[in-house]
Amino acid sequence: MSATPAMDHIGVGVPDLATAKEFYDDFMPIVGFEEWFPADEHQFNYGPAGNAGTQLFFYRATGTAAYSRHGIGLQHLAFAVPSRSTVDEAHLWAVRQGCQVVHEPRDFPEYGEGTYATYFLDRHGIMIEVVSHANG
Repeated sequence: MSATPAMDHIGVGVPDLATAKEFYDDFMPIVGFEEWFPADEHQFNYGPAGNAGTQLFFYRATGTAAYSRHGIGLQHLAFAVPSRSTVDEAHLWAVRQGCQVVHEPRDFPEYGEGTYATYFLDRHGIMIEVVSHANG
């Protein structure tokens, strides 16, 4: 195997694709992600600017089970950003959107020196973490 192992993409099912797309279209530029492929009635996706890295796909969920970050499956999505100020920007954006904030921006030394993050819920209850490991 000559390639470095990496996660290619993550797929997330949501009950309302249009609501999710509106939310993430506005949020993703803050964390440096952009749409890679044209959306359709079944999916949309984003990846790091420059088309290199792990992609995130959203699909129309067809099941009836309610999502819970406390249950089996996806617990949260974490986006690494280059600075504490970007974490703060994401937090302010989430507050303006009316998102439920789980953790306001703060240091999380239990996750490593210099770890600064905020956590909030998207419109479907999926927890989002925006984290910087930079000290400045």
